[in-house]
Amino acid sequence: MVGLKPPEAPPTAAVKFVSAGTAACIADLCTFPLDTAKVRLQIQGEVRIPRSTCAVEYRGVFGTLSTMVRMEGPRSLYSGLAAGLQRQMSFASIRIGLYDSVKQLYTPKGAESTGLTARVLAGCTTGAVAVMCAQPTDVVKVRFQANRALPDCARRYNGTVDAYRTIAREEGVRGLWRGTLPNIARNAIVNCGELVTYDLIKDALLRGHLMTDNVPCHFVAAFGAGFCATVVASPVDVVKTRYMNASPGQYRNALSCLLALLMQDGLAGFYKGFVPSFLRLGSWNVVMFISYEQLQRAMALARP
Repeated sequence: MVGLKPPEAPPTAAVKFVSAGTAACIADLCTFPLDTAKVRLQIQGEVRIPRSTCAVEYRGVFGTLSTMVRMEGPRSLYSGLAAGLQRQMSFASIRIGLYDSVKQLYTPKGAESTGLTARVLAGCTTGAVAVMCAQPTDVVKVRFQANRALPDCARRYNGTVDAYRTIAREEGVRGLWRGTLPNIARNAIVNCGELVTYDLIKDALLRGHLMTDNVPCHFVAAFGAGFCATVVASPVDVVKTRYMNASPGQYRNALSCLLALLMQDGLAGFYKGFVPSFLRLGSWNVVMFISYEQLQRAMALARP
C-alpha cells in the first residue's frame, strides 16, 4: 500500500471541501510558474515588453520562463500568487470539494452506480457555481500576471490588493466579474475534463482490479484527467485570458474577443500556450488529486 489507507467511513462534505481547497493551494505553489508562462504566451501579441528598440518574444515554455527570470527576476514567476491562492481556496473548495455531494443529487434513487450523465451535470454545476463566487480572484490573478510584462512606467497595479481596488474604481464592480461567461464555459469544460475523467479512470482501474486505491492509481487517473482537460479547454482558456486582461472597451464582449483572435491568429491561436497549459494542468492535477486523496484520509483518521 502506498500512502494512507482509505477510511472505513466515507469523508464528509466538510472534509472534502477543506481538503480540496488545501490540495489546490499545494498544487498552485508547485506549478504557478507554468501558469504564469501560459498566461504570457496566451496574451502574446497584445502585451509587449520593450527591450531597447525591439520587443521581446516569448518562445516556448522554458524560453518564456528563462526570459522572465533574466528580464524581470525570479520573483516574476510568482506574480499574482496571492490572488491565485485566494482563488483556489474559494474556487477549488466548491468545484472539487462539493462534486461528490452534487453527483449524488443527480443520481437516481436506488441506482447501483453513478452514470456518466450525473457526473457531467455535477461537474458543470460545481464549476459554474465556483466561477460565480471566485471570479474576482481569477481576474486579478490574470491581470497581475500580465501586469509584470509591462515596463515599470506602464504597470497598472502595485500589488494584489491595489489591483482589486484599481479595477473596482476604474471599471466598477462589474470589472471584477469581467469574463464571467467565458470563464463559466471554460470551467464547466475543465471541471468535466478533470473530475469526470479522473472519476471514470479511477473507477475503471479499481473495477478491473488493475490497481488498488493508492497513490499510483491516483497518479494515473490524474495525469489522464489533466491531458483531457487541456485538450478540450484550451480554446476557451485563451479567449478567457485575453478578455479578462483587456483594457476597457478593447472588446465589446467575449464573442468579439474570440473573433478578433480568430482573425489575427487563425485556429492555431486557440491553442496558444498549449504546451505550458498541459504541463501546468497535468502536473497540477497530479499534485492536487494525490494531495486531495491523502488529505481526506488524514483528516478522517484524525477525527475521534
